[in-house]
Amino acid sequence: MSEPATRAPQALNFHKMNGLGNEIVVVDLRSSTTQITPADVRAVAASPRSHFDQMMVLCPPRTAGTVAFVTIFNTDGSESAACGNGTRCIAWLESQKTGRPNLRFETMAGLLDVAVESIDRITVDMGEPRFAWNEIPLSEPFHDTRGIELQIGPIDAPILHSPSVVNVGNPHAIFWVDDVDAHDLARFGPLLENHPIFPERANISLAQVRSRSDIKLRVWERGTGLTQACGTAACAAAVTAMRKKLVDRTVAVHLPGGVLSVTWTEGNRILMTGPVEWEYEDRWTRSPAATGT
Repeated sequence: MSEPATRAPQALNFHKMNGLGNEIVVVDLRSSTTQITPADVRAVAASPRSHFDQMMVLCPPRTAGTVAFVTIFNTDGSESAACGNGTRCIAWLESQKTGRPNLRFETMAGLLDVAVESIDRITVDMGEPRFAWNEIPLSEPFHDTRGIELQIGPIDAPILHSPSVVNVGNPHAIFWVDDVDAHDLARFGPLLENHPIFPERANISLAQVRSRSDIKLRVWERGTGLTQACGTAACAAAVTAMRKKLVDRTVAVHLPGGVLSVTWTEGNRILMTGPVEWEYEDRWTRSPAATGT
């Protein structure tokens, strides 16, 4: 974690939301000195009532003009630098609370500007994609990250091969296939996520280009597993497809949970637009036996 962890409170209030089925728990600690430990994260994720793909923890702002510094956790207690679906969720909550349509958050990936039009249309400026091998990062140099040497299966007849790689706040590898449903991503995902070529692990996607404006996507998310939707993966698939000249500068990315619109601007910014859903507010009670590890 970015700062030393302290013992969490016995009770933790949270909002349960989702972005296209990507399960999000939001915890607001801006008025608290408490920090959440990895053990807390795993315990909250294990509870059926509060299960999540990502936990978005709002901490006091570190930079002037920002709403909060956001720490993002995966279900296994590891941290992520970015979460597009989760960012839309926290922006909608903050907009409902303050009435402000334009908001700025800070994460480990940098500053994120969000425009809230409605619960069904929220746009996040996800920043600039990073394509250099050492920015992703990879464990060895590759001159052209539009397709690196990595495959699953026999060398003369690989099942998956030559993924595009990019960092959009976290590392992504996108395998281009004719049919995303024809491959056992639950089987290959863990192997690829933890492949030695990815020193910080990676999100693994299967992408099927269906037209110049349409991509179908399935995602194995780092630290979480198969997910209904992943905003950063949608952005990663879109910009790498654009870089390979397979699609136009704005595409609809179809995930199991729904559709996101992704635009890669001439100014090198990635704009992701989609809905969120608020489910309920609840409280998680911390076990007295829980530890901070």
